[in-house]
Amino acid sequence: MEQREQALRETQGRIKERADRMIWITLQREGIHSYPAAASDPKLNTNDEYNVSFLAQPHRHMFHFRIAIEVFHNDRDIEFIQFKRWLGNLYNDSTLELNHKSCEMIADDLYSQIAIRYPNRKVIIDVSEDNENGCSIEYNTKEPQWTVTT
Repeated sequence: MEQREQALRETQGRIKERADRMIWITLQREGIHSYPAAASDPKLNTNDEYNVSFLAQPHRHMFHFRIAIEVFHNDRDIEFIQFKRWLGNLYNDSTLELNHKSCEMIADDLYSQIAIRYPNRKVIIDVSEDNENGCSIEYNTKEPQWTVTT
C-alpha cells in the first residue's frame, strides 16, 4: 500500500510539473465601429430577414475581452492586475483602436501588442460585442505535429 501511495504522489508531481499554466483577465471598452461593406455586399444586403446592411452605419457596442496568457510558474510570473491595467491602457492611449474592425481583427491587433511585450507565450483572446456574439482565437506557440501518410 505504501508503494502505491508513493507512486501516486510521484505521478501527481509529474503532472503538476508539466501542467499548462495560464492566467486570464477581463475588461470592457465602449466602442463605435461599422462594417462599410455591409451596405453593398449582396451576401449582407439581402433585402430579407437576413439583411444586415445597417451594420454599415457607425454603431455602439460594449466590447468585452477575456485574455488568457501562458505563465511558467505559480508565483505571479505575470501579475494579472498589472497585465489588465497595461491592456486597458493600450486603448486609453490609442495604441489600439476599434474603428471598423471585426472582433477577429481586434483580437489580432491585441495579440500583436501582447506578443511584443510577452514573446513566445500561448495566448487566448475572446472578444465579443455586448457579451453576446464574438470570437475566440488561440495563439499557440507550439507547432502542430504533422503526420505524413503514404
